This record gives sequence, C-alpha cells and structure tokens, in this order.
Amino acid sequence: MKKLTILSSLILTAAFAAGCGAQTKTASTTPAAAAATAAAGTTAPSTQATATAAPKAVKKIVVGTGTQFPNICFIDDKGNLTGYDVELVKEIDKRLPEYEFELKTMEFKNLLLSLETNKIDFIAHQMEVNDERKQKFLFNDEAYNIFPNKIIVHKDNNAVKSIDDLKGKKLLVTATSNAAVLAEKYNKEHNTGINIVYTAAGEDAKSLIKQGRADASISTQFAIDFVNKSVDAQLKTVGEPLSNSKVYFILRKDGDELKKKIDEAVKAIKADGTLSKLSTQWLGADYTVGN
Repeated sequence: MKKLTILSSLILTAAFAAGCGAQTKTASTTPAAAAATAAAGTTAPSTQATATAAPKAVKKIVVGTGTQFPNICFIDDKGNLTGYDVELVKEIDKRLPEYEFELKTMEFKNLLLSLETNKIDFIAHQMEVNDERKQKFLFNDEAYNIFPNKIIVHKDNNAVKSIDDLKGKKLLVTATSNAAVLAEKYNKEHNTGINIVYTAAGEDAKSLIKQGRADASISTQFAIDFVNKSVDAQLKTVGEPLSNSKVYFILRKDGDELKKKIDEAVKAIKADGTLSKLSTQWLGADYTVGN
C-alpha cells in the first residue's frame, strides 16, 4: 500500500519505482520436433520473448498545510497531524497511484510563498478564491467544502450582533487569509471604521477575545465548536455569514495535469459518499452540500 509521508521541514525526494513485468522465453523447435508434436495432437510453441516492462516512476507531490486550524489541519492529543483537509489529502493519495503525496506543515502565512517558489506543489488549507490569488495561482475545479465565515465574539458580548457593530472596535484576522480580504473589503465599501488587527496563524485570538483585549474575529461555526469544547474559549458566532465561499486546492499555474487528476479523485470521493462522511466526522455536518 502506498504510504503518505508527513513532513515538518523540507526534505529531498526521490523517484519511486513501481513494479516490473516478468520476462519469459521458450525453447526453439526444429521442423522434426514440430512434426512430432503435431502428430501427438499438440502445437509447438513459437519462439518469443517478452521484454521487461520499464519501471514506472511515481511522481512525488509535496502538499503544504498547517497545524493550527482546529478540525481542518491540526496536531491531535497523540501528536498526529490530522483533520478534514489532511484526511482528504490522504484519501486522494490512495486513489492516485501515479503520485506519492507528502504533507509538509508550515505557518499559514508561508503557504502561498512556498507554492510560488516551488517548495510545495499544492496547498490544502481551506483555500478560498479571491482575485489576488487567481492572478498568481491555479485552483482546481471541484470544490470540496463550503466555508461559512462569520463574526465571532465572546459569549457574553451582546453589543455586537453583526459586522456593522464593529465600528471603532478591534477585529483580529490572520495575515494573508481570506478573512482579512473580506474584512478589508467590507470596511472600504461600507466605511465601517473597523480597527483591523493582523495576527499570525495560530496566534491566540480566542484568548485575546476572552480577556477583552480584542472585540471580535472571523471564523466558522465548526472551528468555534471545537475550541469551545477543547479549551473553553467561551466564543459564539453572530450575524449572517460574511461569505459562503467554496473551498478548493490551490496549485501553481503550471499544475494543469495535477489539477485534472485531483479533480477526478475528488469527484469519485464525493460520488461514493466518502467526502460527506469526512465532513460530518471532522466538521460536525455535511459542508460539502451544494459544491
């Protein structure tokens, strides 16, 4: 069985040989021998040799992901990298024998740069489409999730009921994230006057909100359910979703062949119900509906 490797730092990769064909050879026969076998009611074998099949290389694919996104890509209590995106990548890897995937973890802010500089081949980290990303990168066609971005606040905060109530208040967003793009765009278009504060991925926004040092952030209900259960973050979501963006894998512009294979695999994973099961297992509901 093909094994998917998880990396925490860049390593050298090597081609992987996949199976060799057998070579067979039979003895030649003389006319007399042929006549004898014919008389016996059998047919003499002809001389033939099957050339050994050339080894087929399995292409190594490095997949960039993170460790700080609850239920999506995170380190569990046993020290294992897991989550919805991680397990989906493993499932795709099983179905593409021509590739061998390696998961490489890094800070979220470094994912796009690593893709651009050829350090990874695609990103699995709930990547949503925006204009800036489309200019530089390639997205696969088959969405694998819907990402409902909402405002999150402390559970006792009843003053903020939507993004419109954040005028003059501190909103935490992860640098380079689509949440940051959403907040910037909304602020500009509606003249909301939100104080947008940029944090690194994994920076403890939940604690800052709980301590009253920040007013709000942007996340999903399934992420908030996870942190409330695991660390008593005391958060809640408010208002309507800021977006219900579809989620894709993001590749380099030259990744058309890999993109096609990923799309074929995702379609099959959807069709047999595996994707729905993964979503329900990790996110608490089927967020694949409508993709």
